[in-house]
Amino acid sequence: MPSCVLAYSGGLDTSVILGWLQDEGYDVHAVYVDLGQPCEDRQEVLKKAHKCGAKSAQVIDVQEELCRDFAFPVLQWQAKYENIYLLGTSIARPLISKVCLQVARDVGADAYAHGATGKGNDQCRFQLAAEALDPNVKVIAPWRIKKFRDAFPGRTELLAYCAQHKIPVKASAAKPYSSDENCLHISYEAGNLEDPEVYGCELVDFGMTVSPQAAPDEMERITIGFEHGVPVQLNGVAKTALQMVGELNAIAGRNGIGRIDIIENRFVGMKSRGVYEAPGMTVLYAAHQSIEQLTLDRDLTHLRDRLAPEVAEMVYYGFWYVPKMDALLSFIRETQKPVTGEVTLGLYKGNTIVISRNSPNSLYDAEVASMEGGGSYNQDDAEGFLRLMGLPSRVQGIVTPRPY
Repeated sequence: MPSCVLAYSGGLDTSVILGWLQDEGYDVHAVYVDLGQPCEDRQEVLKKAHKCGAKSAQVIDVQEELCRDFAFPVLQWQAKYENIYLLGTSIARPLISKVCLQVARDVGADAYAHGATGKGNDQCRFQLAAEALDPNVKVIAPWRIKKFRDAFPGRTELLAYCAQHKIPVKASAAKPYSSDENCLHISYEAGNLEDPEVYGCELVDFGMTVSPQAAPDEMERITIGFEHGVPVQLNGVAKTALQMVGELNAIAGRNGIGRIDIIENRFVGMKSRGVYEAPGMTVLYAAHQSIEQLTLDRDLTHLRDRLAPEVAEMVYYGFWYVPKMDALLSFIRETQKPVTGEVTLGLYKGNTIVISRNSPNSLYDAEVASMEGGGSYNQDDAEGFLRLMGLPSRVQGIVTPRPY
């Protein structure tokens, strides 16, 4: 009998897919990749998978790896998709594929199955990662199979299947949107959020943040320490990557930081509307940028800034395990060597305010920068500099004068 590994959450879709794959003749190995999803009982998920006929079921905790090896390199790039989205869902998908393929190899499975739809980005991220790691992988995406869609055109049919096969599911009314959670962020989309005129931040029941209006009336100060572009200390105490993200989620969340509402361009071509919250990562982006401002020279910073949208796009699309990303990650590791120091931030009602920053590698020279006299900067030198910079314009102005 053929077998497959299923990226399994225990929700309605993957519960039905688990049963349907067995109906199609597969032994199914269920894998719950623990990314820090709150409000889910891991042991109950395992019990449910076994009860529903899974050949095997396991929970694999990769939260530390997600933060350390995936989120923090993207942070070092200051990468934001379309200038705003911190890529919380996108970052996790290649790691899910890696874990599922590792299990597939261990159990000798023939295929890798997931519950992503044929309209979204996640199908791209899952499959592109899987094929890069195992070029011979067989990917089963039931929502891209007509036979599956014909059997389950809507939620009613999914629930009916569960009732028929005695699959336990929460039979509550559907939320007016769907959500996806991990330790980095929560995303909200679909349902009533598909109307761009709906006020998303009023509709959504946020799980990680309070509204800025409900945040405390006093600013909260925190100090984050970086080594080579990696956040390693919070208020003077050493933290692992996961501890850093988790504690900042709580601190920034209670101060109303990290909510966005965007219309984004999906990889498959359509526009979609998403509401996101990422309190801890929002603070880390601001703190990291502040230390970079002290420690990176102009030309290197500007080169990084030109490349950052390319990195964000690659992460969003799912091109993580490719030579181009390998090279870019090597580049950013070299770039970040001097990015060491501390920044103190003030968090206040949705705002992140830089209070102070310092670094042993600071390139800021107060005497050179000062508008007062003194220091090693000779203002006479600017005359020759500007004559040279202006030479092409002067020649062009003689040949083709501009009206003014």
